[in-house]
Amino acid sequence: MRIIVGSLIVSAGLVTMSFGQAPQPGSDPNFTGVVTSLDAKDITGGRRKFEAGARTAWHSHDKGQLIYAEEGRLRTGRRGQAFKEYEQGGSEYTPPNVEHWHGATPSTPLVQVNIQFGGTTKWLTKTTDAEYNRK
Repeated sequence: MRIIVGSLIVSAGLVTMSFGQAPQPGSDPNFTGVVTSLDAKDITGGRRKFEAGARTAWHSHDKGQLIYAEEGRLRTGRRGQAFKEYEQGGSEYTPPNVEHWHGATPSTPLVQVNIQFGGTTKWLTKTTDAEYNRK
């Protein structure tokens, strides 16, 4: 396995972070063109398993969040909108300060990978059954 220092790699459900002095632009033979590794000091991530029907409370991230469905089906909702569902391998980016929730579908568990871009999470009210099931 090759790890590029100062990078974040997301591939097939694997999140790899390493820190240190970044290589010079274009110095990696595995890329074509000018590719510069950026500092990942404010990026945090995690993995959670949701049983069927389990979900988060409403919340927002002041710098945004990326959610990836590693296994199962992902269901997400945003204030005032119908929920969306994603198959295994699907992902959704939620912009900064957008109130949302996410979790498994009613019949399928979920393993999610979540990545935050620094900042804080503001937790709000529980997601009701009516909100979870609104089309």
